[in-house]
Amino acid sequence: MADFVRARLQPRNTVSGSGSSSSSPSSPEPPIDDDGDFFISQKNDSVSSIAGSIDRDRSISPTNECPRPKNPIDRLPPELLISVFAKLSSPHDLLSCLLVSKTWARNCVDLLWHRPLCNTQKHLQTVARSVHDPQAYFPYIDLVRRLNLSNLSDQINNGTLTAFEECKRIERLTLTSCAQVTDQGIINLVTGNKNLLALDITGLVAITDETIQTLAEQCPRLQGLNITHCRKVTDESLVSLADHCKYLKRLKLNKCNQVTDEAIVAFAQQCPSMLEIDLQDCKEITDTAVIALLSNGRGLRELRLTQCHMITDNAFLQLPTHLTFESLRILDLTACHLLHDSSVERIIDSAPRLRILVLSKCTEITDRSVLAVTKLGKNLHDIHLGRCHLIKDEALIELVKACNRIRYIDLAGCHNVTNKSVRLLATLPKLRRIGLVKCQQITDDSILALANPRGRPQFESNLERVHLSYCTRITLQGIRALLENCPKLTHLSLTGIQTFFMHPILTQFCREAPSEFNDEQRTVFCVFSGEGVKELRRYLEEELREALRFGDDLMEEDGEASHVTGMMQSAQISGDVDDEMDLEFDGAEA
Repeated sequence: MADFVRARLQPRNTVSGSGSSSSSPSSPEPPIDDDGDFFISQKNDSVSSIAGSIDRDRSISPTNECPRPKNPIDRLPPELLISVFAKLSSPHDLLSCLLVSKTWARNCVDLLWHRPLCNTQKHLQTVARSVHDPQAYFPYIDLVRRLNLSNLSDQINNGTLTAFEECKRIERLTLTSCAQVTDQGIINLVTGNKNLLALDITGLVAITDETIQTLAEQCPRLQGLNITHCRKVTDESLVSLADHCKYLKRLKLNKCNQVTDEAIVAFAQQCPSMLEIDLQDCKEITDTAVIALLSNGRGLRELRLTQCHMITDNAFLQLPTHLTFESLRILDLTACHLLHDSSVERIIDSAPRLRILVLSKCTEITDRSVLAVTKLGKNLHDIHLGRCHLIKDEALIELVKACNRIRYIDLAGCHNVTNKSVRLLATLPKLRRIGLVKCQQITDDSILALANPRGRPQFESNLERVHLSYCTRITLQGIRALLENCPKLTHLSLTGIQTFFMHPILTQFCREAPSEFNDEQRTVFCVFSGEGVKELRRYLEEELREALRFGDDLMEEDGEASHVTGMMQSAQISGDVDDEMDLEFDGAEA
């Protein structure tokens, strides 16, 4: 494309030189304190997963000066032209605009090149070649601001990155799962780049403190860092990073099991703008780190402490009583099994605007915690109470009355939950997803309530995902009603329910079991997603009435049923239920 553009834009009787790397005076510098969304997901997009939107230099002037514009549209200031071009979503449309005139080219080339598409090896080679083309009409090296190579993760290595070592204006760099990349590749890429705002190196298991130390020395404007699964990183480099990168806002240290309180306290004290921090599976983290984060991070919006098993009630009860966290929206305490009701009450009093609260596997909490959560009222959107086996119907009924904007509730493994509370949960007007895995007291009464929550057929259900695995008292009648009355349903899990997993006619619409499941788990696996839900609904509507005339065909003989029961028990003993529940609530669609 660079050759084609150069040929079209080359002035007559002149030879084009390399362009200037300076930006137009009308283009604003990107602000240091960028406040955007943490996760931005766009297909084949180079947007980093850990930083928000920023302003860009959009106007690049080549060496050759343009003559006085003759067209009225060419007299528009660059700001207006850029605003118009920015409305075009298709790269092909932008390319067409680029070929209209030099004025248009100067003001839309950055929109094409700030995020080069590198989702195939061919595209990557084209971009790399254009960046180093000495005859290029524009300085493409300076135009690349976002680079995402995660779509080619298995093909990316240190050699691949050398093509971009001279691109010192990259602001977001995403190398997720590029496991062949080592310290040297990252160091060469970021050295000299003072513009880097976000780096995602999730899954680069070879990365060590050397890379983090280089980031600290070379990238003072860094705002987002994701080093999930970088298990070789230690406190030493992270403390240095906290000392040098004062603008850090988003930090993901998932499964960095060498991280301790020392590093987290440093971030809490040195990075006052911290908005989101994820410490999942950092098993060395204790109350000290949590107290430091909450005491210093009054603007904290998201705190994830999944499987930080050493956290106790003191992490919250020892906080100063006057502290409130008005900005805190997401708190994940999954598997913090040492927490009790007193901690939950203190959390709710201090963070009255929580939207998402995850208390799954906090096995010591009771109805008292749920009653405390009711104080959140309309602010509460998602509540996760999976395997909190002490919770009963009475508290859930009060929760529904007080928090009528709940969109997702997980009650997996809550054995005391019955039809009484599920019928009331079904009336939540915004409910999109409900998890009832292994709630073995519920029957078709609950399913019929979910299918028709107001008892009137003219009201359409909003349910999108329903998890009913191991609810063994549910029958085909209930599931038929659910499918008929929930047109938005895209996920239905029925693992371990004999009526379904024993019939090839129905399981033909299931998705494949996860590769890590053993034979027993695969046998009872029964999850419908996406098109599988549509196919199951269509089959039941068209064929099942005829098939149901022969009741014996849909029932198993006693001996076979006993074999299945024993197989299910074996699967549960081996941890199948826990594994299946975890996989379902990760939210992956087929």
